[in-house]
Amino acid sequence: MVTSAHQPPGPAGSAELDAGTLRRAFGAYPTGVVAICALRGTEPVGFAASSFVSISLQPPMVAVSVARTSATWPRLAEAPVLGLSVLSHGQGALCRKLASRDGDRFDGVTWRPSPEGAVLIDDAALWLTARVSAVHDGGDHEIVLMELLTAELFTGVEPLVFHTSQFRELIPHG
Repeated sequence: MVTSAHQPPGPAGSAELDAGTLRRAFGAYPTGVVAICALRGTEPVGFAASSFVSISLQPPMVAVSVARTSATWPRLAEAPVLGLSVLSHGQGALCRKLASRDGDRFDGVTWRPSPEGAVLIDDAALWLTARVSAVHDGGDHEIVLMELLTAELFTGVEPLVFHTSQFRELIPHG
């Protein structure tokens, strides 16, 4: 049981922490979505992640949590440079495709490679390139710490927002 924001928790203090409860609870926190991609040989490989966070300005670092069950991460982990594309508000279908375990994730997707082999998704809100600097234990996930190499912000492009298993649009507060 997840407690309501309008009602204090009962004597137990919290809901039972099973996977379903936690998934719903974490879903209450809106996040952006990042496509993490690179060339492996001549083919693009990548996936979507909502567990992306800025870590440090000096040195510039970010982190992402990757499920240990991911079949894609082992293919990307050794790439010299990764492309991180912060998806834009119109890229919900692309996000679902990149999160899928079936089919060609890049079929119909426009992207460009960097000289170092990072893959950047067209029409994203932000492009970053990074290299893996450390991987830490995160329970059923790995916490991947990355050093940023480049950043290109596309001013005026709204990011994709993921909240309660749905894509949302940002509306300016007036």
